[in-house]
Amino acid sequence: MAGLLEGVRIVDLSTTISGPLCSYQLAMLGAEVIKVEPPETGDLSRSLGADEALNEDRMGVSFLATNAGKKSVALDLKTEAGLKALKALVATADVLLENFKPGTMARLKFDYATARAIKPDLIWCSISGFGQTGPLANRPAYDQIIQGYCGLMSLTGTEETAPTRSGFQVCDTMAAITAAFAICAALYRQKASGVGEFIDVSMLDASLASLTSWPASGLLNAGKAPKPMGNENGASSPSGAFRTGDGLINIVANDQRQYESLCDALGAPELKTDPQFLTRRLRVMNRIGLRGRLEEHLSGKGSAEWVEILSQANVPAGPILDLADALAHPQIAERQMVKEFDDKSIGRPFKVSRLGFTLGSSLPDVDLAPPRLGEHTIEVLRSIDYPDPDIAWVRSHEVAKRAAS
Repeated sequence: MAGLLEGVRIVDLSTTISGPLCSYQLAMLGAEVIKVEPPETGDLSRSLGADEALNEDRMGVSFLATNAGKKSVALDLKTEAGLKALKALVATADVLLENFKPGTMARLKFDYATARAIKPDLIWCSISGFGQTGPLANRPAYDQIIQGYCGLMSLTGTEETAPTRSGFQVCDTMAAITAAFAICAALYRQKASGVGEFIDVSMLDASLASLTSWPASGLLNAGKAPKPMGNENGASSPSGAFRTGDGLINIVANDQRQYESLCDALGAPELKTDPQFLTRRLRVMNRIGLRGRLEEHLSGKGSAEWVEILSQANVPAGPILDLADALAHPQIAERQMVKEFDDKSIGRPFKVSRLGFTLGSSLPDVDLAPPRLGEHTIEVLRSIDYPDPDIAWVRSHEVAKRAAS
């Protein structure tokens, strides 16, 4: 079946993580994404990742991760011809996406006002570290910089190890998801009323928005600053990683019924009536003592056995997997979370992830493998009736710039 965004055309100037991840989600939903890249190097992520041979080939694993389903057009936007081709593309587009530092597009003489004069209903989405306004707007930023600014690092780890960086680019990811959400909302209005929009996504704003669910709300509304607690949960007990006979498992018994079911499953009914642990508040206050009592019982069996026992008792529990085991889990296979391309563009098959949801009508998916740099330049420009002599100039300039690099 047609994707939910079938018929939507996105001109994507973005690079590395936040922008490409945003447009990848939209491509998975059926949008046509035209990736505009500098002809000499392309997206920086083409040269990043764990496979050096792919980096040299400008098809790095970091690029493969978020660029399937897109068409690559190589344009030098610092030239009049490249800018002319971009304007022609924008005239046919619904969305323009970029993640440059504020002011970059204006220096290229192609800002939102210029684009809107070409396409009045255009949706322009800009992703940056701090947004287009504010005292930090013009500062450069990467994910770790924003992790430090938003308070995330101060909450990660224990009191002894914090501040600690999150194990993946969580702030880039939050910005990407936020941008995709905002673009979809703007598209809804655009299709209904013909009105465009300028969307200003700040990595810092998006990351703080994700923290306001509980940590920031406790500070803003109760005056209680959160602190790093490792695997513990400041709002509930028992909740965290608990030692069993052969390792660790996660257990989260948030409500009274779950706590009592946990006690029964462990063969420790006396913990249900122990005065120290009668209520959730008391269990939070006496979490260390409760942990010791629970782990005495957990030590009698291994982690896998306890996960099954507790799950059968309707107590939320699970293993602590490494990434390899997580990706290989039968649950992930059943949900078809990982897609394999039997594609020879990099000399062997490779895999990418799908989205974090499925649809009743169809599985979010893409057919196109991540593109070679400039692979679709001629095809895309011809599709918008761009003059052949101009296409020839763009193409020859692209080849020359790439050879020079």
